[in-house]
Amino acid sequence: MSNIQHTAVVGAGRMGKAIAIAFAYAGLQVKLIDAKERSCEDFVQYQQQVEQDITQELLLLSQIQLIQTAQISSIQANIEVLSKSTSIQYLNQCDLVLEGVPEKIQVKQDIFTWLDQHVASDCIVASTTSTFLVTDIAKMLSHPERVVNAHWLNPAYLMPLVELSRSEQTSDKNVLALKSFLTSIGKVAVVCNAKAGYIVPRIQALAMNEAARMVEEGVASAEDIDIAIRTGFGLRFSVLGLLEFIDWGGGDILYYASQYLERELGERYSTPDIIKENMQNGRNGLREQQGFYQYEGVDIPAYKKQVLQTFLNRIETSGLKPKLNIVSSIV
Repeated sequence: MSNIQHTAVVGAGRMGKAIAIAFAYAGLQVKLIDAKERSCEDFVQYQQQVEQDITQELLLLSQIQLIQTAQISSIQANIEVLSKSTSIQYLNQCDLVLEGVPEKIQVKQDIFTWLDQHVASDCIVASTTSTFLVTDIAKMLSHPERVVNAHWLNPAYLMPLVELSRSEQTSDKNVLALKSFLTSIGKVAVVCNAKAGYIVPRIQALAMNEAARMVEEGVASAEDIDIAIRTGFGLRFSVLGLLEFIDWGGGDILYYASQYLERELGERYSTPDIIKENMQNGRNGLREQQGFYQYEGVDIPAYKKQVLQTFLNRIETSGLKPKLNIVSSIV
């Protein structure tokens, strides 16, 4: 269980509000801090607007039946919107502070310089940036061992995944503490090194650009491409991860498919060296009991049954279960 008890989010924009809701929904009290200096009168108006925005988001969650309308007030009570100046007395008590200010280097520099003056040296400081590497953020603060990037997927109060990006200086203790904390509030945290694009944005940028190219090239309509993604690509990879699916079907199949697609569509489909090396070393997946994963000692039939059962559950939930004897009923 994580020792993180006192949390704050700096920046009350879309992502900051959504993260605050995620914490509040889990029963935590969180301070949502205005990142700008404002007059008292201006802050009161801003505070009212932020609180109104949060109420609207919670009303939407009640409409989709995630929460009951009666729960809105208690969840909102867990979020306190503070001015930048007022928050100083609270910041030194924080175990975790998340930064969610606009993706402008000077804005982030100013906020981290300010935070460095007011948070404890052992407080974990996590940027939600999708643009700057954690190695860049760590340079803006003292005690770089406590600095992590925490990339939440939108909407943060619904999407379970949070990608944690660490630098070589980030301590294992702080990574584990943050991961444990996120797990305790119902999130799924994964860890990656300081590389552009994290995991999901790097993969989805390729997929989205390719979908756009297909419209551009007249391959299919936008509607049909999206139907194919929702009922094929998306369903499949909600059950098997991309690398797990390579093992399931065989790395050699991906190798030959990539060779063909590279000839037809260009270098972006070139085969990664790791796929070539796996082929050369007999690591093509399930049938050879090794690939990206090791399957020695794994009950393969039981594993396949579990995957297919999960897949069926997804299909049933989506209303796409195969129809039995439909041909005979038509005839």
